[in-house]
Amino acid sequence: MKKYCFFPLLLTIVTFGFAQTKNFMDTPYLETSAIADTLVMPDRIFLSITITESDTKGKRSVEEMETAMIRKLESLSIDVKKQLTLSDLSSNFQNYFLRKRDVQKSKTYELLVYDARAAGRVAGVLEEAGISNIFLDKTEYSGMESLKLILRSAAILRAHQQAEAMTKPLKQSLGKAIYISDTNTRVINMLQGQVSGLLLKKEMQEEYAPAPIAFEKIKVESEVRVKFSLE
Repeated sequence: MKKYCFFPLLLTIVTFGFAQTKNFMDTPYLETSAIADTLVMPDRIFLSITITESDTKGKRSVEEMETAMIRKLESLSIDVKKQLTLSDLSSNFQNYFLRKRDVQKSKTYELLVYDARAAGRVAGVLEEAGISNIFLDKTEYSGMESLKLILRSAAILRAHQQAEAMTKPLKQSLGKAIYISDTNTRVINMLQGQVSGLLLKKEMQEEYAPAPIAFEKIKVESEVRVKFSLE
């Protein structure tokens, strides 16, 4: 008896699911897609700074250059505890074993600054300290996740406007959205290169001045696909 009770129940569920699918497919609809995009200025700039004893031919130790670097950064009111991290520590052990010379050490740091002007100042003061291996690692926008949500909403609104414009000449009414797909959200950031190019040195002066240029903006775009029922 249990088998006979179970089978009709299963059949009823399957039939109901099929009916739902059939009704959905029979609904007349309009499908459209839309893109919303914007440009934002990066507010998190990561610089890669490498100090190595080979740059000074062993005349200054890594520890000495590290101390000089930290003092220069603090002179710019940079919080080295929060903004400076050690990303790599290496030594040239191969030369040590093969030539039996002193190991020439190097350290690589990651420094976080918040605008192009600060990046230029960092490169300037570190150049004064004999540290010139400064590269742009990456740039970010701190409000990226919130911005993506805003762009998705804007793309949905644009898709609705497009659908209304397409149905108006047909004298048909646009119904509710019956399908929404977040097709793609892209972050396009092409900025990459050497930070020292951001600096200019004034003639007849010892001070460095940041060049009047800014980082390239980051492009963010969101694409959606929406199906609206037609009434």
